[in-house]
Amino acid sequence: MKIVLISPKGPLYRYKGGIFKKNLRAAPLTLTTLASYVPPELNATVEIQDEGIRELDLNIEADIIGMTVITGTAPRAYELAAHFRKRGITVVLGGPHVTLVPEEAMQHADSIVTGYAEETFPQLLRDFKNGQLKQRYDMRPDLSLDMLRDLPYPRRELLPSKPYITNHSFEATRGCIHQCEFCVVPTAWGNRPFQKPIDVIIGDIKQMKSKKLVFFDLNLIADRNYARQLFQALIPLKVKWYGLSTTLLAEDEELLDLAARSGCSGLLLGFESISKETLRETRKSFNSPEKYKEIVRKFHDRRIAINGTFVFGLDSDTKEVFQETAEFVIDAHIDLPRFAIVTPFPATPLYQRLKFEGRIIEEDWEKYDGQHVVFEPRHMTPEELYRGHEWTWKYVYRYKNIWRRVAGSGIQIPLQMVTNLGYRFYAYNLHRFYTCNGGFMR
Repeated sequence: MKIVLISPKGPLYRYKGGIFKKNLRAAPLTLTTLASYVPPELNATVEIQDEGIRELDLNIEADIIGMTVITGTAPRAYELAAHFRKRGITVVLGGPHVTLVPEEAMQHADSIVTGYAEETFPQLLRDFKNGQLKQRYDMRPDLSLDMLRDLPYPRRELLPSKPYITNHSFEATRGCIHQCEFCVVPTAWGNRPFQKPIDVIIGDIKQMKSKKLVFFDLNLIADRNYARQLFQALIPLKVKWYGLSTTLLAEDEELLDLAARSGCSGLLLGFESISKETLRETRKSFNSPEKYKEIVRKFHDRRIAINGTFVFGLDSDTKEVFQETAEFVIDAHIDLPRFAIVTPFPATPLYQRLKFEGRIIEEDWEKYDGQHVVFEPRHMTPEELYRGHEWTWKYVYRYKNIWRRVAGSGIQIPLQMVTNLGYRFYAYNLHRFYTCNGGFMR
């Protein structure tokens, strides 16, 4: 049996022209993890095709093809599925978009997998081998990754190393305990965090001989006791690591100190907005804008760089939000700011509310990428939202403003300058990176 696993391209993620260059992307884990779940008794060969780093061979031979799908790549995934099914190849779809809208996905595949696939994907492959493939495989509600401690390590050797900044990417937890209105996670997977046994994570890092690594966890400190144990276990390894957290980490200085001691060198923090009213409306009121500068200072005091993210277009946002956010980012010395247009991903509370209010203006999933305007904002036009978002990118990444932020931070200056210049190239070439037809892109 030959199994081919594909990550389809999309507006943000594609070969020759996508925004992420080698110095901005770590190797993904989804397909290498799925490859490790293939039951040994099937004697299958497995191949991975990441369409974000190289062209896909449409004449590839396979018995079964699996694709992981996010909303922005759904049109491409459906296009590929139609092509391969026409050739007589069985196609399976899974991933966040499939979990959000399974009935839609079922129209484009021989079978779908919703939720996490630790148990369902191996069973699907056994059923396929025995000619008993079902149309749908759903995650068991009481699934716990801790119960599955004997899972093999991801098969990272199936991906080339050169196109990525590192193949040393890891995952300790999944899920998030919060209920942000615009977030896919609680809708797709609920609020129960999943945790891998720490000895398994440490064993994986050791067998990879990792010294610099990335954690893809959405909220590494969702369970602080677990985070403490993980950070303690990392200290003897003398690694440098990067990951994602919430601003709440700054409130627990003991845990923050431990993160620094464990080798934390940079974190992505979702600030989202500098308006308390906006954060309250989107169920992210645990963020406190009046504390943001102090939060950034605490991380910088511990030599931890901040990749700060902000979204525009929430219901309290007016046209002034762009200038105000840009000036705040510069004054707060956020090392690497990123901006997105709020996107009402299908089935999320935000999507359902905007749909009920008649404000969804575009349902081409390819435009659901955080950079297109797909709904009617409350206090500005769609065109004004897009142009304001574009202006903020350019303003924050002007040469003088890059220097003001990096010099004000005072940490990892050579690395931060290189990374900022990479983002500057993106900020000033948005029109080259987003080539979808229609929308507010020129």
